[in-house]
Amino acid sequence: MRFPFAEYGTKELSFFGMFLFVMIVLSLFFYPLASIPFFVFLSFVLYFFRDPNRDIPDGEDNLVSPADGNIIAISQVQEDNYLKCKALKIAIFMSVFSVHVNRISYGGKVEFIKHVPGKFLDARSPDCSEMNEHNLMGILTGDGKTKIMIKQVAGKVARRIVCDCTVGQDVERGKRFGMIKFGSRLEVYIPEQAAFEIAIKEGQMVSAGSTILGTLKI
Repeated sequence: MRFPFAEYGTKELSFFGMFLFVMIVLSLFFYPLASIPFFVFLSFVLYFFRDPNRDIPDGEDNLVSPADGNIIAISQVQEDNYLKCKALKIAIFMSVFSVHVNRISYGGKVEFIKHVPGKFLDARSPDCSEMNEHNLMGILTGDGKTKIMIKQVAGKVARRIVCDCTVGQDVERGKRFGMIKFGSRLEVYIPEQAAFEIAIKEGQMVSAGSTILGTLKI
């Protein structure tokens, strides 16, 4: 039986969970009202690290959202790290109330991973994409013809990016690959020349692994 919590949050859940549980018990013995804030904080920690199962939509050509949250920008940019061409960028903002486990948008082989240190600006700011700490992961699609890139961007509160993929690893669409802890942003980059039919719009709420961002015709 799988517990509905993110494996990437085991340390935080163990440390905060045990500490807060002890404080709640002690408070109940000596000053019951003092247990309320500890209980609220424990509930938030458990809520933040939740990791529900998702139904991955059929269709290998469907590119799914890597994160829960709100589509805050869809734009054309120059991507020079992995794609090295003009690309469509889809930016997703995750609030502290979103599920923060990230999922693979499209199946293939991991060709590129790069972690870049930086600032911790508000993840809704356009400047944060380049200035904040971030992690890049480039995936070559199964037929070896198209590349996509997923970018994990730390936010104002977030201080740790987790990506458990390695270069050369085969990844499956919709599978978990990491998370960003306590508020952040995910971006997906698709080459401009790719035959991609977008299926979402700015302001739309999306769910990791289950919302189709568009169709990539290989």
